[in-house]
Amino acid sequence: MLKEAEAGAKTADLARRHGVSEATIYNWKAKYGGLEVSEAKRLRSLEDENGRLERLLADAMLDNAALKDLLTKKF
Repeated sequence: MLKEAEAGAKTADLARRHGVSEATIYNWKAKYGGLEVSEAKRLRSLEDENGRLERLLADAMLDNAALKDLLTKKF
């Protein structure tokens, strides 16, 4: 879709044809414009992996905080 936009197709026509808003196309242009398809896929996979790792870190930090709270309580 971005290749079509770079080739000169109107954004409104592209949005209607692909079922997305014009704002979405502009956001994709800003984020993925100038990238090849393989580069965009790689970026997407890295973003997904980063999100997964961030969730794992957050879970580990919560577990750590819970253990610290448990150890500091007097029985």
